[in-house]
Amino acid sequence: MLNLFKRIETVLWEDIKPSDLIIDVREPHEFKTRHARNAKNVPLSKIPQYNTDKEVYVVCASGARSRRAVKILNKKGIKAKNIKGGMMHYGR
Repeated sequence: MLNLFKRIETVLWEDIKPSDLIIDVREPHEFKTRHARNAKNVPLSKIPQYNTDKEVYVVCASGARSRRAVKILNKKGIKAKNIKGGMMHYGR
C-alpha cells in the first residue's frame, strides 16, 4: 500500500524546461481539449505499466491525480515530480 502522507517533490510550471518530459495523467478526452506543449498522455490507470529511465514531470487538471501518479512512479524507481496546480496553472 502506498503511503499517502509521504511528501513528494513538486515543481512550478516556470521550473520546467522545453526539453523536460511531461506526463499528463488525465483521460484522453481531457488531454485533447488542452495540454502542455510536448506533453505525453498516459492516463492514471496506465501509470503502473509506464516505464522510462528519464526524469518525468507529471500533471493533471488540478494536482490530485498527478500526486498519486508520482507516488506510483517513485515506488517503481522512476524519478518523478508533481507540477503544482496542474493544468489550472498552465500558461499563467
